[in-house]
Amino acid sequence: MQIFILLLQLMLVGSHQKTFAADNLPAQTIVVFNTAVPDAEPLAKFYAEKRGIAADHLVELACPTEEEISREQYDATIADPLRKIFDERQWWQVHEAPDGAKRVQTLAIHFIALIRGMPLKIRPTSTPYPGDTPGGGPILSRNEASVDSELSTLGFFTKQISGVVANSYFQSFRPITEHTMAPLLLVTRLDAPESATVRRMITDAIEAEKGGLWGRAYVDGTHETSGGKEVGDAWMRAIVDQSHKEGVPVVFDDLPATFPDNYPMTDCALYYGWYTGAVGGPFNQQGRFVPGAVAAHIHSYSAATLRGENSGWAGPLVSHGAAATVGNVYEPYLELTAHFDILNDRLLHGFTFAESVFMASRVLSWMGVAVGDPLYRPYLNWTQIDSKTPPKSAAPWRAYHEFAIKNNKLDSSDYRIQARVVGARTRNVVMLEDVALMELRAGKFATAIAMLEQARGDYTKRDDIIRCVLEECDAFIKFGKPDRALDLTRRVLRIIPESPALQLLHKMESDLTKPPPTTPTPQY
Repeated sequence: MQIFILLLQLMLVGSHQKTFAADNLPAQTIVVFNTAVPDAEPLAKFYAEKRGIAADHLVELACPTEEEISREQYDATIADPLRKIFDERQWWQVHEAPDGAKRVQTLAIHFIALIRGMPLKIRPTSTPYPGDTPGGGPILSRNEASVDSELSTLGFFTKQISGVVANSYFQSFRPITEHTMAPLLLVTRLDAPESATVRRMITDAIEAEKGGLWGRAYVDGTHETSGGKEVGDAWMRAIVDQSHKEGVPVVFDDLPATFPDNYPMTDCALYYGWYTGAVGGPFNQQGRFVPGAVAAHIHSYSAATLRGENSGWAGPLVSHGAAATVGNVYEPYLELTAHFDILNDRLLHGFTFAESVFMASRVLSWMGVAVGDPLYRPYLNWTQIDSKTPPKSAAPWRAYHEFAIKNNKLDSSDYRIQARVVGARTRNVVMLEDVALMELRAGKFATAIAMLEQARGDYTKRDDIIRCVLEECDAFIKFGKPDRALDLTRRVLRIIPESPALQLLHKMESDLTKPPPTTPTPQY
């Protein structure tokens, strides 16, 4: 039976790779732009040219230029014109029943890229909407939504605008071309505070596909254990496990606070975090992300606007270097946001950004937006045997990835032992630091300290060294040896050149030299 299951899994993996290779994604994609925004058409043509999307798949609409529009404006300037264009260009075949109900029978378009300048969200309406039946409670009574999520149900021909639409693609593991349960459109937007940022996002995504998205995952949990929020932390822990199985090094912070200002966040390929209202910490500075990075932070209004470089999370993350993110335009409730663990898993398995986001989304006609190239597949070449050779700088990352794929079925203890040996022998600092952090989480403090010491000795970049020192000090403290942590901190502060990240070492020194709190003398 086990042999049969293994053969079946290999057949499924092979079929997915063939599907990925055979799909002509540009032919299934349309690019929608707002003629009322001057630079929208040049951006649309730039994206279409980069992706090989035919000129007749560029769709111009005359929409309001505001981010927030009314339901009437959405119908008149977006939904109704698009349905007409789908009919005229035969992008779908629609059957109309005698009672007037419409059903999409065939669908040639699966991806929609909305270009910067398209409206972002539909404000709530208190006036009756023909065909809508509002329900009770905090979900069924609401009719606001993101334009993107609403547009994904364009082929459903529903008049129900209150509440949510169940997403039949949720948790799927098949390309959208194989999804036949509903005429779903996968909608993302190429949007950012500046047009130049959108162009950079497009080119970064395409270049990352060619050579691979190599770098670390930084996962910022909060150690929430009550009030329903523990679900978000469970997603974060799952991401750590998924990434390790694929050989993506992970820095995991499960403290209540987010990564602090000036944290030495180098080579960030993936970032997942929660739950603060506005961008902060290391993301206040440029240069944290590798080209093509995917970064997202859970917050109810993380994408309430995309026009400010410091408003919420979505706009700032792409402004500071990420190529793709997800967010919410209004309060979505945690379970109805994109499930980050599913999003990460599908990206790692070679699906497109749009497919991964919608596989991770429980509902449609709701508050979510995905910002980035819908066709972007950051980890596709990891699933291709004959992928192009990555750049030389990717060598340690790729070596770790290949080790993980070969050995991830081992018991966790045996895996760490094998990884320690290989990492030390090959002086793979990426591998050494990551396995050291695994040992630290497993309570193997002495082993973690020894590996981190070797890693910081082999690193050449200042911020990598500082991060290892911070991690090593943390291991000393958990090992019950704060004096060793203080000694290391002071030695490093004397020899490391000036860096904003050194502020964290100064804080470490200050915290370690504070006198222990005294117990007040009882008064009798």
